[in-house]
Amino acid sequence: MKKRSHSLYTLLTLFTLSFLTSCSVSKKIAKQADQFILNDSIITHAHTGICIYEPATGKYWYQHDADKFFVPASNTKLFSLYAGLKYIGDSLPGMRIYETVNSITIEGMGDPTFLHPDYKVQPVFDYLSKTNKPIYIKDSWKENAWGRGWSWSDYADDYMSERSQLPLYGNVLRFSGKANGINYYSDSSLSITVNGNDFINAISRQRYSNQFSITANGKSSRSFEVPFISSVAFSAKLLSDTLHKVISLLPAPLTTQSSYIIYSQPVDSLYKLMMHRSDNFFAEQTLLMAANKKLGVMDDGKMIADLLKTDLKDIPQQPQWVDGSGLSRYNLISPQDFVFLLNKLKNDFGWERITKILPTGGTGTLKVHYIADAGFIFAKTGTLSNHVALSGYIITKKNKLLVFSVMVNHFNSGALPIRKAIEKFLHGIREEY
Repeated sequence: MKKRSHSLYTLLTLFTLSFLTSCSVSKKIAKQADQFILNDSIITHAHTGICIYEPATGKYWYQHDADKFFVPASNTKLFSLYAGLKYIGDSLPGMRIYETVNSITIEGMGDPTFLHPDYKVQPVFDYLSKTNKPIYIKDSWKENAWGRGWSWSDYADDYMSERSQLPLYGNVLRFSGKANGINYYSDSSLSITVNGNDFINAISRQRYSNQFSITANGKSSRSFEVPFISSVAFSAKLLSDTLHKVISLLPAPLTTQSSYIIYSQPVDSLYKLMMHRSDNFFAEQTLLMAANKKLGVMDDGKMIADLLKTDLKDIPQQPQWVDGSGLSRYNLISPQDFVFLLNKLKNDFGWERITKILPTGGTGTLKVHYIADAGFIFAKTGTLSNHVALSGYIITKKNKLLVFSVMVNHFNSGALPIRKAIEKFLHGIREEY
């Protein structure tokens, strides 16, 4: 009996010490949160959510409104990353090919790297260049070019390329240099007018047509990327011009259902760029490709619903998730949700792989932040006007791995002071623990 009493006493002592230690850590982090974020004069009137979690113990170190919903901005891309990693496979499906004795029919599979300047190796283009058969395009696109809740007035901005079944060149036209050096595809469906003879300094596009106006009065060279209105028909014309071959829309139903897929790039080459530069187009197309792979249709709404019912069914709060990139302010997701997702990404796909995809201090969207914490903080940024978010991982000085999410909504200053406040807070946690 004495032995048992002694063992029980020891267990109770250990439990009490663990509980007190946990309370102590939570109180210390609460003070840091108050000092660097919650009592900041810029942030104090904003809505702020913070979640710090230790996977090794399964305990939340600190939470502040962590179960509340926030507009996550580009933190949403973490969900698209999960969908891609889970369902696309190790290589991007570049094109589905239906080949007969007399012709080839191609069906786009949403690959955003096709003829994109960031990708010099182009297996699909090489294949199409070599064939002597007539080429047709199958149009199976059913989705909208824009996601739910996207801002219509941003249609000509480089971060809002249209989603499509058969992307080409990232679904943007690229311009740089002087007016007399412009080379572009000429067709009745696209027109470009130029005013001035110097360097290009401004470009506009009409809302409902591919009519571009260029102003060329600049003193130095600049680069511009402007989204064009996409369609399978327009893609066929652009591809015809690039290949120097006639490519037509499929005039009648296919006579064969036999097909094969040409793969283009290693998937992580897409995911790394998607996360490092917070590429909206890549994120949207990733979610569409994942939907096509799992459900047989490019439908982001159906894919989101399916993921939330299956792979992500245990997420703490059921989020309102509506697009792949986070351009929509309809997205509402809690800090606890992001901590859950990040922990799942680490567990399902491996620490080494995920941390190669996410930026760390001094790289990507963290290029000017977390320099002192490079290699110890890996995170995804999120920014819309009046909304900032950061979710990721911390390796502390005592080699503890933490998962975190910090979200600040509805502030009325610029984003930079918010980012600096979050950086001080997270740096303090890494130094202290």
